[in-house]
Amino acid sequence: MRRSATRVLFVTPELAPWARVGGLGEVSNDLPRALAAAGVDVRILVPAYPALIEAHPDATCVAEVPALGALAPARLLEARGAVPIYLLDCAACYARAGVYQSPDGADWPDNHLRYGLLSRVAALLGSTETPLAWHPQIVHCHDWQTGLTPAYLAHTMNASAATVMTLHNLAYQGNFPQHVLDELGLPQAAFSIEGLEYYGTVSFLKAGISYATLLTTVSRGYAREIQGPELGFGMDELIRQRASDLTGISNGIDPETWDPARDPHLAQNYGSRVEGKLENKLALQRELGLAQDAEAPLFGMVARLAWHKGIDVMIEAAPAIVAMGAQIAVLGEGSREIGEALCALAQRHPAAVAVRVGYEERLGHLVTAGADAFLLPSRYEPCGLTQLHCMRYGTLPVAHRTGGLGDSIVDATEDNVRARRATGFTFAPLTPETLIAAAERAVNTYRAREMWRVLQAAAMLRDSSWRLAVPAYLAVYREAIVRKYPRRAERAAHVHLPAAARAAKPAEKRRRIRT
Repeated sequence: MRRSATRVLFVTPELAPWARVGGLGEVSNDLPRALAAAGVDVRILVPAYPALIEAHPDATCVAEVPALGALAPARLLEARGAVPIYLLDCAACYARAGVYQSPDGADWPDNHLRYGLLSRVAALLGSTETPLAWHPQIVHCHDWQTGLTPAYLAHTMNASAATVMTLHNLAYQGNFPQHVLDELGLPQAAFSIEGLEYYGTVSFLKAGISYATLLTTVSRGYAREIQGPELGFGMDELIRQRASDLTGISNGIDPETWDPARDPHLAQNYGSRVEGKLENKLALQRELGLAQDAEAPLFGMVARLAWHKGIDVMIEAAPAIVAMGAQIAVLGEGSREIGEALCALAQRHPAAVAVRVGYEERLGHLVTAGADAFLLPSRYEPCGLTQLHCMRYGTLPVAHRTGGLGDSIVDATEDNVRARRATGFTFAPLTPETLIAAAERAVNTYRAREMWRVLQAAAMLRDSSWRLAVPAYLAVYREAIVRKYPRRAERAAHVHLPAAARAAKPAEKRRRIRT
């Protein structure tokens, strides 16, 4: 008898290429497609931002959602495709520029209502009250903006689906004053230490962590780190309490989007033999006004201009890196203060340091292809996609050994180079001195061209697709269904899993991934 497909509602506040602030937007586009390719019946729920409405003019209304508390009424539009998309249409909430912030960089003051509405509708679709004929078995939530979904299911609806909460970055928690509880239509009973109360505030993220059936995060390293005070951001005790429910699964990238042989943004396409990479380096130097020097090691950096990206450490280390005869090209948007500090650095080293404040997809791809190495001095990095993009393009990462960076980059030690498995240069702890030392190792290796080619080949051959992540997610989905409905454990065997995932016992897999 043919097994029916697992039904998953993928709830996200971002969806590339239309509404993307960070890596979550890219993951929200790529992971559902990878799940669908594995036979999962997956559908995406996302706010109907203007770019999404414009991109899907044929979307049809499939449900009306009445107001609740201060949450505005909304419509649910369905856009057909390989992965169907439910667009949560509420002009009062989403018909504006920016995703989470206004153009001047301030958080929208009604974000609790905007993402409370998203969570409430996600819960509605995962309940027995859903207005749709399609009923998910799993509601898969992502980051604080969807964190109230399990709370709504626990307190206001009869849940028909299990919930999985993925933690992409614990630093962003969605904490709001207590009085918003009534506006969100949640009972006072939810405001408890066992629920969504967090030091006197309503915490969307804590709600997700407390009420979800199972938790995942985006690398094994980050799953370990958030159980400690340094990167637990005040929630480490709660996460330790739920450690047996937590699985670390590393993100992947779309190998078709990130393919130097076909990338339309490059000056010259190239394959594994990297002959065309030099043309991209020269094109990048010309565009950014760097000295045209094919022999100068060129370090790239594409990052959000934020404290946790460690850009201040890079700025302090930059003069020493430039003194090695290297160049630095930076692209990013975010903090005005950090942007001004980067521009001041470029003014002091005009031929060797170039900075472009803002983000442009074409230039981001060109920096990835044109640089020889990439600087990733993040203070913490839950997973990181940039290092995966870089390695795919034969651009070797120089990275602080934290979270997903430590999981995905094999350091160029003597043994790893000899075994042809090294894919970059990692260092710890994070200081200007350790970054300079790692950059010097990269420069010395770059000048030993044969060794550099060995590292490039290993990096480009690394499988950074979603191939390994999909079976891990399917195993989590299966266990979530069993956890939610333990008396239906036998029936849960119908959930579609690849043979490799079915062979792994859930408890054994959870221990292997988590530690």
